Amino acid sequence: MPGKHCCVKNCSSVSHDCRGNRRNHLLQFFRFPTWKKHEGEHVSDVTKRRRISWVAAIRRKDITFDRISESMRVCSLHFHSGKPSYEMLENHPDWKPSLRLGHSEVKQTDEVRFLRQVNRRTQHQEQPPSPGQHQEQPPSPAQHQEQPPSPGQHQEKPPSPAQHQEQPPSPGQHQEQPPSPAQECALCSSRWDVINSLLEENRKLKEELEEYQMNENFLSGDDNRVKYYTGLPTYLMFQTLLLSLTPYLPQGSLKKLSPFQLVLMTLMHLRLDLPIQHLGRLFRVHRTTASDAFHHTLSVMYSRLSPLVYWPSRESLLTSMPHQFVESFGKHVAAIVDCFEVFIEKPSNVLARAQTFSQYKHAYTMKYLIVITPQGVISFISEGWGGRASDKHITEQSGFLNKLLPGDIVLADRGFNIRESVGMMCAEVKVPTFTRGRAQLEAKDVEETRAIAHLRIHVERVIGVVRNKFKFLHSTVPVNMLLKCEGENIMALDKIVTVCCALVNMCKSVV
Repeated sequence: MPGKHCCVKNCSSVSHDCRGNRRNHLLQFFRFPTWKKHEGEHVSDVTKRRRISWVAAIRRKDITFDRISESMRVCSLHFHSGKPSYEMLENHPDWKPSLRLGHSEVKQTDEVRFLRQVNRRTQHQEQPPSPGQHQEQPPSPAQHQEQPPSPGQHQEKPPSPAQHQEQPPSPGQHQEQPPSPAQECALCSSRWDVINSLLEENRKLKEELEEYQMNENFLSGDDNRVKYYTGLPTYLMFQTLLLSLTPYLPQGSLKKLSPFQLVLMTLMHLRLDLPIQHLGRLFRVHRTTASDAFHHTLSVMYSRLSPLVYWPSRESLLTSMPHQFVESFGKHVAAIVDCFEVFIEKPSNVLARAQTFSQYKHAYTMKYLIVITPQGVISFISEGWGGRASDKHITEQSGFLNKLLPGDIVLADRGFNIRESVGMMCAEVKVPTFTRGRAQLEAKDVEETRAIAHLRIHVERVIGVVRNKFKFLHSTVPVNMLLKCEGENIMALDKIVTVCCALVNMCKSVV
């Protein structure tokens, strides 16, 4: 049969007949109350008790607290007022069904008793003007009519209408009249005090919540906070970076995160090496969303910031050449080279293990060639090579030699046996002198080795800045970071290293 049915025993109330026509337009059907778990402890407790009381009132074996069908309804015939009361009025007779339940196990509620409770509560809240007026028994209007004044009294003192208006009403009439304006003002004043206190508490909670939200006010111009979370020196530098990246950041696929949050999340992952799941918790998104946001933003930062790692012209090098290099090697020093390694997880492929195992670190690593100018700016960063690759092989295959000009001087460590390769470009490489079986070096070689070591230390300082500023390069990188990005011939780890070098170039130089 179509329509709604009442689930109470021995109740045949239905909303429609077998032909689909409405039977009784005044009859209403109500669902079982839900348990509101997430609206506060008090609301959860009251709604839970109400649901239990409804189940207990119906008394059906197929209806339990946790198993109530969506089609179960209770008609309006089982309520005094024809409908359930407000869920917070627990003493109301219609807080649960109590009429015509088909059994006598549930006591029928009394509506008159509830009204008496309401009247007593109202009288308790209303305070009389003075205690003496309630103790006296003023005469009722009926008494004035039954005992009229004598003719003499009527001639001497005729009662005025004002006197009749000033007489207090009877106790029965006093309950029916509304409270006086003074009582209403006092009640309104107390209510306004409660409202103001709640508004003040709401304002404080919003301020506390604002402090922990990762929105545009999180950094709020605080340079120390910017430096800790992003690695950039100032808030102005972060705003400049954000403005240059915003037009290219993904908008449609990651609507839950603003451009500010995308950039901040990526920098926090690189700077603090926070897990993706923790970042998703901080920014209130799913772990998958946080991972997608990081990789999308990383690709944008790589494409926009990689031009910051560039090879300068010889004129710009000569213009700002530090005097320490001029005193030792003239104005011909063009680059200082070195390699650093990033730890990775153990690959499952046997060939990949052999290619990435480093004899120097005794671990699986990816090796990068880094080149800086005498001014301390990173001018070249190679792609990642397995930890087994030698420094000479990486230098010859990375494309670094193609950037040298005739007459350039390259400062390197002893492990860079690239004298012949650099000589093919009509350039010169300076490495510390070997003793080669001699007891000690000659005075000239000692002075040259000291000068090379004193100036070559800058590249190690730059490597330390890159690794210490971005803790991600200190951790063990997952193997999936070594896979080629979709549609690109570059690894995600190569993008990370390049972005970190570009961000270091945006900071103050160590030289």
